[in-house]
Amino acid sequence: MLSHVFIGVTNFEQAFGFYAPLMAALGQPLRFRDDTRPWAGWMPSDAPRPLLLIGAPHDGAPATVGNGAMTALLARDRASVDAAYAAALAHGGSSEGAPGLRPEYHANYYGAYFRDPDGNKLCVCCHEAE
Repeated sequence: MLSHVFIGVTNFEQAFGFYAPLMAALGQPLRFRDDTRPWAGWMPSDAPRPLLLIGAPHDGAPATVGNGAMTALLARDRASVDAAYAAALAHGGSSEGAPGLRPEYHANYYGAYFRDPDGNKLCVCCHEAE
């Protein structure tokens, strides 16, 4: 369904320092990094899409956080949710909800919520029973 998600950041080095360990915890390899633009992208090793991209906004204006906007990243299991949340907090993120079951969504929904250093809201979740 998704081709790519682009998350605007104000400090590329800080953002890369946040997203690189987060994506590593989710098993998503870096596809590219271009410091001249600056931007970087991660994608599954077994598929060409979807891509998660971070970088300076194309129009040159400062990146801003969208009210109500959230990017949710899929984890293969609950341990990966826990690892991604820990990586996010260890690299400048702030908690918006610790890992745990969220039965109001469905019986197996296990997720964690946090913000990146720019304030973009992210979720990492697993839908599998464990």
